[in-house]
Amino acid sequence: MEKLVIIPTYNEIENIPLILKAIFSLQLNYHVLVIDDNSPDGTAAKVEELQFFYPNQLFILKRSGKLGLGTAYIEGFKWAIKKRYEFIFEMDADFSHNPADLERLYSACKKDGFDVAVGSRYVPGGKIENWPLDRHIYSKGGALYTRMITFMPVKDPTAGFVCYRRKVLETINFDEIKFIGYAFQIEMKFAAWKLGFKITEVPIVFIDRKIGVSKMSGKILKEGVFGVLSIQVKSLFGNYRKRMRTRPPTHNYIQPAFTETDKLTS
Repeated sequence: MEKLVIIPTYNEIENIPLILKAIFSLQLNYHVLVIDDNSPDGTAAKVEELQFFYPNQLFILKRSGKLGLGTAYIEGFKWAIKKRYEFIFEMDADFSHNPADLERLYSACKKDGFDVAVGSRYVPGGKIENWPLDRHIYSKGGALYTRMITFMPVKDPTAGFVCYRRKVLETINFDEIKFIGYAFQIEMKFAAWKLGFKITEVPIVFIDRKIGVSKMSGKILKEGVFGVLSIQVKSLFGNYRKRMRTRPPTHNYIQPAFTETDKLTS
């Protein structure tokens, strides 16, 4: 019950068996929680089928519809806190994040003493493969824009490959996390930084998905642009640190509107 990888899914039936096999083949005691937003392609049913092969390692939360990346992760964080996992990871299902890099993020927190480890494309040794020019411009420009507005010392603030110590997630008041797309990733890192947690960036090679369809949209890009401004403005007024910090008792877990399947299925 030490390491939990959270993977949100929507129409990832082709990728999910492969990414799960890659993670469990590491044989490093990772557990995986898939959070599926009622994928029409049957992703959730495939995960339930695979639970037979990965007993007591693979879990699934099924939600009623496409409710957004940020809300999926927050549901997963609450589940992980309830189950008392010590290190909680965010990861995509499409192999843009290499499962072999999980252990490098884990080591940065477990051995090097950091509270948050970010799999970064924009530190020395990090890079992106197979992206078109416009995606490079949006991503790199967005990272620079975020740093200029927030002053946050993270070179890849929209990164979605992250390891958190449980104490970080127990401290952040999820009710104050308002965004669901790229701005969610920025807001979580910003909150952790403002609350005094130690963040490091671990270089990774990010590879664009080969199977399935990207979830990128104009709405997500717009949220990123205006969300950064909103996050910084919010931090300047109304005692930001006090509002972002939970008050005892820490994160009472309220059962959300999904069903949990964590037993063997046939």
